[in-house]
Amino acid sequence: MTDLPLTGQTVLITGGARRVGRLLSLAAARAGANIILHHNASNQAAADTAQEISDLGRIVTILQADFHHPDQAEALIEKAWAVTPFSVLVNNAAIFEPLTWDTTTLMNWQAHLDINLTTPFFLSQAFARRLPGDQTGRIINLLDWRALRPVADHFPYTISKAGLVALTKSLAVALAPRITVNGLALGAVLPPADGGVSDAFLKPVPAKRWALQEELEQTFLFMLTSPAYITGEIIHLDGGRHLI
Repeated sequence: MTDLPLTGQTVLITGGARRVGRLLSLAAARAGANIILHHNASNQAAADTAQEISDLGRIVTILQADFHHPDQAEALIEKAWAVTPFSVLVNNAAIFEPLTWDTTTLMNWQAHLDINLTTPFFLSQAFARRLPGDQTGRIINLLDWRALRPVADHFPYTISKAGLVALTKSLAVALAPRITVNGLALGAVLPPADGGVSDAFLKPVPAKRWALQEELEQTFLFMLTSPAYITGEIIHLDGGRHLI
């Protein structure tokens, strides 16, 4: 029987307890990886997701950190490494608030930068420093189609994700050849939990539908297992939304 592609690997996923993060955690686990699952305040969701991962026969560790405070990033990497060395960092944790240019406060602005941009940098920095020099690793940053085709809604979120695109490409150069750094830019992947989306939401999406869960999982697994010669790339899983 052929081993699963991620057998023997450990993946740290930030915001891995809920929604997209949960799907990514389970996809990696089904592919054979052990999971270090970060969350902030989602205690029950983290426990539930961890149980699902454990039921797959994988080792799972839950770690908490509040990324409103980016200085917790290095400590999270150290705590994770103390549990087990890992080779993949997935920067998924983010906040996404429906703010325009004129409703954004300094607090809103700073929170989006802290969580969506500053913390991923310091997590990546700490990971690169901790990874032994004779080992290779991967960093995957979760992005958004808005980051490469800005619109007026979700203003500080869009700016923070655009910064994360630049960070992805800059780190790809800085950390080569030992660590690959790529981005996964999502569109209509998971409807809001409250169901508050009308049919008009899909009108500007060329594919005219939501992504299938399997499509997210397949794309993520490709990025986890793709050739190490691919770095600094942004893959869009958005049904073509970034083209309109």
